[in-house]
Amino acid sequence: MPDPDPIQEQLAAARRRQILAAAAQVFSEKGFHRATIHDVAQAAGIADGTIYNYFTNKDAVLLGILDQLNETPERPVHFAQAASVGLEDWTRQYIRQRYATIGSEGRRLFQVVLAEVLASPQLREQYARQVVQPTYDLAEGFFRQWVADGEVRPVDPALALRVASAMLLGVLVQQIIGDPVLDAHQAELPEVMADILLHGLKEPALD
Repeated sequence: MPDPDPIQEQLAAARRRQILAAAAQVFSEKGFHRATIHDVAQAAGIADGTIYNYFTNKDAVLLGILDQLNETPERPVHFAQAASVGLEDWTRQYIRQRYATIGSEGRRLFQVVLAEVLASPQLREQYARQVVQPTYDLAEGFFRQWVADGEVRPVDPALALRVASAMLLGVLVQQIIGDPVLDAHQAELPEVMADILLHGLKEPALD
């Protein structure tokens, strides 16, 4: 079997990004149920059939958006950076980066896709299996190494990571709802989340 053509792979990746960007715009404006593949194709400036060369259906497009918001392909590099910058600095950088990546546009889109994922057991299962669980599996390996190196105390990696990610998810949901305190302190949120994750809320003991 011949090796993949890197130029063709780059073109295919660019086309996928084009479709996902158009779908994100259409889903945000129309909602997932009202939007059609034709709407997405029009926004992308391509023929309807072209989308099916990259995605089997509209659910697959939605999963592609969720995968993109999750930055799944970049996660191994992100986690590996902790070794070079130190866990505390890395945690702060990581939360800032994730929060900036999602941004206000991402929050609007997240509102649309979250509602769909919650309403559809099939889509929820696919999202958990294809996007969420692989990310946790990767992160747990790094977490165990941090425990072994004495960087964090020995807690259950699977549980700790889910609690940590739930903090960011909860903040996003509260912002979607329109929490005025979070809206007024957006610039501070990544640092506050990092401080609570790293040090908790209790005052440090005096020597």
